[in-house]
Amino acid sequence: MNSLIGTYECKADAKGRLMLPAALKKQLSPVLQNGFVLKRAVFQPCLELYPMAEWEVLMQKVNKLNRFKKKNNDFIRRFTAGVKMIEVDASGRLLIPKDLTVFAGISKNVVVSSAINIVEIWDKDKYEQAIDDAADDFADLAEEVMGQDEEDNGIS
Repeated sequence: MNSLIGTYECKADAKGRLMLPAALKKQLSPVLQNGFVLKRAVFQPCLELYPMAEWEVLMQKVNKLNRFKKKNNDFIRRFTAGVKMIEVDASGRLLIPKDLTVFAGISKNVVVSSAINIVEIWDKDKYEQAIDDAADDFADLAEEVMGQDEEDNGIS
């Protein structure tokens, strides 16, 4: 799958159903029939939507962890907490389970944002706050992450 592109505002209905924006649905069309995994994000109060193939690649990495190390077991348990398999229905909607809606604080207004090969699902207010909080540090972060010389595995 190619990298996903775009940030979209949409609304969740009272049952927690979210209509995928048409432009995002078009990008995901090659993988729609395989389903998705929805999980809590590790670093932010949002959800991550993994196309099934992307989830399987990630699980291959996680499966290599030695489960006889307590920290690995703890990580696996917390990383997979609340994980749900979901599908996009015939109307182009996905149902966000109640426990995940609560975790992400999702109300009616939602932001769906591409994150390379996955999709983040945010409550709109929390998304705006996260972007605002990161704005001050973004130049330093960009320099640190992307500004390395080529031999240091940076991108230039």
